[in-house]
Amino acid sequence: MKNNYDFKVRWGDTDAAGIVFYPNFYKWMDEATHEYLSAIGYPSSKLFQEQQIGCPILEANCQFKQPLLFEDSVRVQSIVQEIQNKVFKISHVFLRGEKEIAKGYEVRAWTSFKEEPKAQPIPEEVRAKMLQPNQHVEV
Repeated sequence: MKNNYDFKVRWGDTDAAGIVFYPNFYKWMDEATHEYLSAIGYPSSKLFQEQQIGCPILEANCQFKQPLLFEDSVRVQSIVQEIQNKVFKISHVFLRGEKEIAKGYEVRAWTSFKEEPKAQPIPEEVRAKMLQPNQHVEV
């Protein structure tokens, strides 16, 4: 399933040169992942509150193609690219209009925090929703 997360670049996201400071792309990928989980019916806050499940990041990467500026409208398109037993890889593409600005990914573990944090198998119902090929949700 693909999910869109839209936002505007804020003044505090930029550096002295007036362009977005690169760590913000990682913040936005994190936000886009949480929006994705909500869109498939598993909001992070509810998962943690009801099941003590979280999805910590194991790996993150981002490639930058063009700068973003204050008040740019941005769309992050997110899709789960790969699912293993306990881990999933979610890809993010940053767009300003139709132009690709950056792309990246996160690798996350489906993790129980009931005692010591421990990766758990991703439930089949979650896997099925992540892998729905034609479903598209906009947030």
